[in-house]
Amino acid sequence: MALLDIVKAGAPVLKQVAEPVGKVDSKLRKLMDNMAETMYSADGVGLAAPQIGQSIRLVVIDVGDENGLLELVNPVIVRKEGCAVDQEGCLSVPDVYGDVERAEKVSVDYINRWGKKKHLTAGGLLARCIQHELDHLEGVLFIDVAKSIKHNAAKNGKE
Repeated sequence: MALLDIVKAGAPVLKQVAEPVGKVDSKLRKLMDNMAETMYSADGVGLAAPQIGQSIRLVVIDVGDENGLLELVNPVIVRKEGCAVDQEGCLSVPDVYGDVERAEKVSVDYINRWGKKKHLTAGGLLARCIQHELDHLEGVLFIDVAKSIKHNAAKNGKE
């Protein structure tokens, strides 16, 4: 496995609508493995393919719950319930946080690493993370939809 470079806000790939994945094969599974390793190394809970320069509909997520590592190919949110505002950050927008309104619960259809169609209903942090990562597939960053933005001065050495 290999660590991948995470592209930062301003990179054109982060503003593009990602293309559907044609087929799940060993090359895509290797990309999933490398994306997961990159996400864990960066202390993230989710990573979308556009964040590593690949404009395809693929995300990896691990919020530390009973689901473990989720690999979602061509994910589509089919249902949303409720509404909540909470703080988010992003590996592509370091040291910036914002309050973002999201659905409290989502249901998503996707294809797993073995090409099988799956369905997942999630709440809490997992629901928020799914929505955040799927926004990346539409060329949307959390800073585009945040109600407020904060810069983390402690991490970048500013008072």
